[in-house]
Amino acid sequence: MKAVVITSPGDPEVLQLQEVEEPEIKDDEVLIKTEAAALNRGDIYQRQGFYPPPEGASTFPGLECSGIIEAVGENVSRWKVGDKVCALLSGGGYAEKVAVPAGQVLPVPSGVSLSDAASLPEVACTVWSTVFTTSRLCPGETLLIHGGSSGIGTFAIQIAKFKGAKVFVTVGDERKLAFCNDLGADLCINYKTEDFVVRVKEETEGKGVDVILDCVGAAYLQRNLDCLNVDGRLFIIGSISGFVAELNIAAMFAKRLSIQAAALRTRSVEEKASIVKEVENNVWPAIMSGKVKPVVHQRFPLREAAEAHRLMESGNHIGKILLIA
Repeated sequence: MKAVVITSPGDPEVLQLQEVEEPEIKDDEVLIKTEAAALNRGDIYQRQGFYPPPEGASTFPGLECSGIIEAVGENVSRWKVGDKVCALLSGGGYAEKVAVPAGQVLPVPSGVSLSDAASLPEVACTVWSTVFTTSRLCPGETLLIHGGSSGIGTFAIQIAKFKGAKVFVTVGDERKLAFCNDLGADLCINYKTEDFVVRVKEETEGKGVDVILDCVGAAYLQRNLDCLNVDGRLFIIGSISGFVAELNIAAMFAKRLSIQAAALRTRSVEEKASIVKEVENNVWPAIMSGKVKPVVHQRFPLREAAEAHRLMESGNHIGKILLIA
């Protein structure tokens, strides 16, 4: 089979489509003939040499995919050959076939194409496990999403609105502001021209938001705390601005604030299966009802993975970028 190989750490051109051996499945795994894989920021970090796959995972990039099951392990009962599915991966999505634990597989939701389904597992599992399971966003509360036009952001807007929350987002240009507004965001802030702390305070009568989903990290840490409400929760899922920040913790005492952080890829197989089950029960119905939809910016053939990475790094996309196998 063919797969995209990281020939050495570096720029996008190190991604090369090569002939490789097919994966062998374990007793609790399924083999998926890949229809599409979706890009994630972690793929770029892995390509650059900063985010190695967990022990035992495929060395090929790709944290989510969709396709048709081609084989099932001896202990797998739910899935059968021919099922159309999408899956949360620890790696290996940029390939024509991928082996994945059966508990990390989801049915393709009705109303979603097989290729577009590749855009769902990572964002759905990330947003559900952070915003809802850990940060406990409730109906009537307000969520602030940094990077509102990203794959995570566009999904989080929709599911948070579906669950009855108010949604604020930050983005970097007017085109993205308009898109997030059309998705249902209640307040869209251009962080290049406006101070998001000031705007949040204005819109909440000085109270602040209840939950923040942050991909920026160090540069936003203090400002995030400054615009949280009493009992507010900050969840950090990325750190594109760096990992080290100075913090005045006085506000944390006064407002009983919480700072939380997690990565999805490094969680155990059991934890991922639990998250996937919750997503199927709580998120899939919203997708099947049409209230939450995939947002796909562009599709590239697998051989053009380098070009797809260049697009993601440019920041000019809205939503997800797919590779078609």
